[in-house]
Amino acid sequence: MITSLKPFGTTILERVGNTPLIRLERLTAHLPNIQILGKAEWANPGGSVKDRAASAIVADAQRRGLLSGTRGLLDATSGNTGIAYAMLGAALNFPVTLCMPSNVSPERKRYLAAYGAEVIWTNPADGSDGAIRKARELSAAQPDRYFYADQYSNDENWRAHYRTTANEIWQQTEGQVTHFVAGLGTSGTFMGTTRRLKELNPNIRCISMQPDSPFNGLEGLKHMATAIVPRIYDPALADANLDMPTEDAYAMVKNLGRNHGLLVGISAAAAVTASLRIAEAEAAAGREAVIVTILCDSAEKYMSERFWQEN
Repeated sequence: MITSLKPFGTTILERVGNTPLIRLERLTAHLPNIQILGKAEWANPGGSVKDRAASAIVADAQRRGLLSGTRGLLDATSGNTGIAYAMLGAALNFPVTLCMPSNVSPERKRYLAAYGAEVIWTNPADGSDGAIRKARELSAAQPDRYFYADQYSNDENWRAHYRTTANEIWQQTEGQVTHFVAGLGTSGTFMGTTRRLKELNPNIRCISMQPDSPFNGLEGLKHMATAIVPRIYDPALADANLDMPTEDAYAMVKNLGRNHGLLVGISAAAAVTASLRIAEAEAAAGREAVIVTILCDSAEKYMSERFWQEN
């Protein structure tokens, strides 16, 4: 008779991280001694890079006794972090309330409904800043009901990438990474990964990317000059910053799908576009480069977008 059974498999939290690094070989075929590599963050259980920050924020809150079956998590989100929170809430038995612009993709709305999260929709014209203001209002009005996770100010956001993403990149490139590129939303991915990579090798160039205007289609990214700036953001960490037109990201997302067999989200395509610009500059200067970027999510949450059918 079996008196104790060894647990097999993994938990949801144990599946976060250790994502593959994909070589974008055809993209750099014309550039000698240049590699662009993308972290396939859709391999996380919630389907995006935001699983890393959300799981770290939730684990920290649970350690401090801030979450329970009656006291839930509250945060503002443009989509992927909210999906990660909703997944974790369902798995770990705490309520999740999210403030989110109402114009997020239909796929995102279906994920949140499937996980059972409560969503408070905000004016799409106000973007993610409107969702932040609503979350702050709810938190101030009912502090006993909510743990306000505040991903834009929570240090566990960037620490998640300091502890995991950066070290994975270092190991997967055998320390040969020369450039790191990431978009700016909460800025946690860029902040945490950059801090750790610079400790491992101060010569690694870390380049941030953001939309080129406040009115853009790069969902999840912030135009820092006109947005509520996340408390965790430190612009001094970047060796350079690239401004990205929405149209360039749309062109790349279709290029990656049609010519590389890779269906990624819009912000991921923007990061690849930025990486290619850097790659071309390095090749023109006759330098070798191993450029790593973050493929935040796959295209599955964007398939209802019209641009897929456009030429």
